[in-house]
Amino acid sequence: MSSESSYTPSLGKVVVVGGCGFLGSHIVNLLIERHPNTRVFVVDLRTNTNRNASANISYHDADITDYAALEPLFSQFRADAVIHTASPHFNAKKDILEKVNVGGTKTLLKVAQETGVKAFIYTSSSSIVLDPKTELHNADETWPLITGDAQPEYYSTTKAYAETAVLQANRTPANFLTCSIRPAGIFGEGDVQALPKMIGALRKGQTKFQVGDNNNLFEWTYVGNIAHGHLLAVQALLQTHKLLPTVPLDSEKVDGEAFNITNGQPVYFWDFARAVWHEAGDTVPLSGIWHLSWEFAFGVGAILEWLFWVLGKTPNLTRQQVRYSTITRYYSIDKAKKRLGYAPIVDLDEGIRRGVRHILEQEDRQKQKKGQ
Repeated sequence: MSSESSYTPSLGKVVVVGGCGFLGSHIVNLLIERHPNTRVFVVDLRTNTNRNASANISYHDADITDYAALEPLFSQFRADAVIHTASPHFNAKKDILEKVNVGGTKTLLKVAQETGVKAFIYTSSSSIVLDPKTELHNADETWPLITGDAQPEYYSTTKAYAETAVLQANRTPANFLTCSIRPAGIFGEGDVQALPKMIGALRKGQTKFQVGDNNNLFEWTYVGNIAHGHLLAVQALLQTHKLLPTVPLDSEKVDGEAFNITNGQPVYFWDFARAVWHEAGDTVPLSGIWHLSWEFAFGVGAILEWLFWVLGKTPNLTRQQVRYSTITRYYSIDKAKKRLGYAPIVDLDEGIRRGVRHILEQEDRQKQKKGQ
């Protein structure tokens, strides 16, 4: 894919579903920056946060599980492409995850198919191939999906079911093209999960502890790189659409396919955490770190979960976090490189600087408000 095609002024009309969320807002901002003449429609349950002031963007409150509300909206848009990033938090209740991730995605597909959308890009998750025991070493898109009883995280099961529905909808009708983007370990400005928890641990003086021996490589991805991957997918599908009814060679095919998108820089889990803490001002030397065994931390996590469950709260250490911080989990992005022309645009160190700086600036603003 040429660099020229990467910066065309317009992609036509693009709907970003979940465009006021963490990833969605980054996609909207990059879309306007890179393709300034594109008409962007942001659809979210509530559109009062992370708004871009561009005149080419309009905001629309809507529930993606409500077909009766979506159909007239999409009929009005007459969009060329849909980027679907909306999803509840991974710890949401099962019925909410099922309703939004599976039901909402199927509703969006139906509406998009009926209103002439050409390209549909779904934000899936790299976790859909992760089980509690198998470590992922350079896992590619051919690895089997882990769902149902084999998948302890219901969030991942629903993301897998949604991705399957999206890819099965490809070329139904023949001019409706779909693909899926699988991010891994997303972080950056506006992140509400990874970086805030790490900075919270720093503020509580918990950086002296480490679970495991830190020999597990882990994949973290700066949010801007994931936004970049989505836009490349939009372009590729729209380009394929222009060539219909021709079907690309298997080695070039984007429609009906899933793509891992990462920074391509797997790092040892605690090295990433310590880079975040160092950027935020932590000065604890490596010699001062206490190493907790996996077994000990897992047992403590189980006890804390039970005690906090009685209190109706969530502890700082859970069994899930112990698994998360001690498992090897990294992915191959060769497919995205070859078929989308993908390469990370922000490296890991710069991504950490941007993400931590954003949090520190927010903290400073809050202090100033309190001091007024």
